[in-house]
Amino acid sequence: MPTVLLTLGRLPKGLDLARSFAQAGWRVIVADPSASHLMGASRAVSKSFVVPPPASEPSAYLDALVRLVKDEPVDLVVPVSEDVMFVAELPERLHRPIPVFAMPAELIHRVHDKFSFIEMSAGFGLHVPATASASTPEAKAIANTGPYIIKPRHSCAGNGVRLCEAGAPILSDPDDVVQRRVLGQEQSTCSLALNGEVIATAIYRATMLSGTVACSFERIENPAIEEWVQRFVAGTRWTGFISFDFIVDDSGTPYAIECNPRTTSGLHFFETSDIAPAILRTRSTIAFRKERQLMQFWSCLQEAQNSFGNWPRFFSHMAHIWRTKDVTLSANDPWPLISMPWTARGIIAAASRENVSFGIAATRDLAWSGKAWSGKAWSEKGETS
Repeated sequence: MPTVLLTLGRLPKGLDLARSFAQAGWRVIVADPSASHLMGASRAVSKSFVVPPPASEPSAYLDALVRLVKDEPVDLVVPVSEDVMFVAELPERLHRPIPVFAMPAELIHRVHDKFSFIEMSAGFGLHVPATASASTPEAKAIANTGPYIIKPRHSCAGNGVRLCEAGAPILSDPDDVVQRRVLGQEQSTCSLALNGEVIATAIYRATMLSGTVACSFERIENPAIEEWVQRFVAGTRWTGFISFDFIVDDSGTPYAIECNPRTTSGLHFFETSDIAPAILRTRSTIAFRKERQLMQFWSCLQEAQNSFGNWPRFFSHMAHIWRTKDVTLSANDPWPLISMPWTARGIIAAASRENVSFGIAATRDLAWSGKAWSGKAWSEKGETS
């Protein structure tokens, strides 16, 4: 039986991957810095392994993955979320060649960079908002001509994003980016691509937020966004998961504001049984699940609890929870949903203690700061020495 290593166990989208590979007849193992995580409760997972946190111990993290690939042994490595920023460096360290379902690290890091992604997209002739490094005259021009956004060049889960009014002084780290604020509807995507061809793209919008991260979402159609994604994927010859955040203005034009070279919650709209065969290239299409709306039950319940006392908002949240299906719910694999308050207790406690969203607390030990592995040492700004 072939073995797949999933390099994160705490997020529901990883559970979709685990279930899909298990259905395809693969043995699934999981690596995570936490000993307790969502996927550890799933019958789809054969074994879980604790590894060092990549954000603070990147070299030790990669060493641990190398040992797992050798000892288990592993036939395929699939990153799940922000871990891809580190896992993309894995192939050059392996003693035997095995596929890692991700693009080379140099490109992963480039599209994750919120400034270089905009430059690349503009080079393909795609719509993006004006963006500049915070310390440049171009940034001042953006700030003086309309509402703008300041965001860290390397961040996830909306951490550090600030909305500013026209003319407000730019008070930020020089390495932040300043971006013209496009007014319109926020829409996001999740795509699986092979050799520059999009196999499937889920386009969705948030219907409930936990901080800046969607915990309930609705799948929609937008041909203009589909075309945008197809052109970017073709231009980069992308293989792997890739996701984008867009603002669609009043004219219907989508402006991509950032790229996540990984899965997002849009993965939940893919038919679970189709995901692994598409990765393995034994299936050339992916169907969508019948549900148009999905949620992360426990996060939505927390948002409802937080609105207690604001009765119209509270009852609206509860009605939404009642009619929407949870992303992890499965009659054949019920324990991940049932046990999540226990398996995610460390993340929940950190979010409460530090007054941050679950999404930020869940990715802190995975957050990539703009460093890249060069084989011997880590170098800044994603440049290898």
